[in-house]
Amino acid sequence: MQYRCTICGYVYDDAKESVPFAELPDTWQCPWCGAPKSSFEPIEEAPVKDIVSEVAPVAEPITAPTELDPDMQKLSAGQMAAFCSNLARGCEKQYMPKEQELFNELAKYFAKHAPKVEDATVESVSVQLQQDLDDYKSVMQTAQDHGDRGALRVCTWGEKVTRILSMLVNKYQKEGDAMLQDTDIWVCTVCGFVFIGKTAPELCPVCKVPAWKFNKIDGRR
Repeated sequence: MQYRCTICGYVYDDAKESVPFAELPDTWQCPWCGAPKSSFEPIEEAPVKDIVSEVAPVAEPITAPTELDPDMQKLSAGQMAAFCSNLARGCEKQYMPKEQELFNELAKYFAKHAPKVEDATVESVSVQLQQDLDDYKSVMQTAQDHGDRGALRVCTWGEKVTRILSMLVNKYQKEGDAMLQDTDIWVCTVCGFVFIGKTAPELCPVCKVPAWKFNKIDGRR
């Protein structure tokens, strides 16, 4: 029997391991991403579909509507800061230093004007992460309907990263600061995957970039 990690795709094969998956303790974690045993699911006989490669691009480009969607909302200063920061990172990947600098300046401006979040609790973060996971289903379906392979790839990475974040937050709620004692926090600068450990993983389990793409996050003093 084989079991796949729903976060990073690692496969635990009973035929190749000395201990069957069912006999592993509940404290066992995925060797790639650190996800708990509960994040694994048995692999069915049918092969796993790669929805990104299967979706064919649309014949005609999708044009922006002439009228704004009534469901669209104005972004807050904090959201704009995150948005510009991500665009700056994208410019870095495309070797556009001037544009990167400008987006970073915008990100700092919006961050400076973002109001303090009064309900910034671990509990509220946990609720928001779960809401994001629920929303990914409809977003991915929309991307499939429009043949947008790029959006599907982003959603695939984003859902995995959000799922691991949700798992880490839930674990922190149970263990508290003891969870972070004598260890470090690493963040993949490409996809946002978060890893708790003394050293960064050799390969990001989500986007497959090497360890040097990880940044070590220092706690507040």
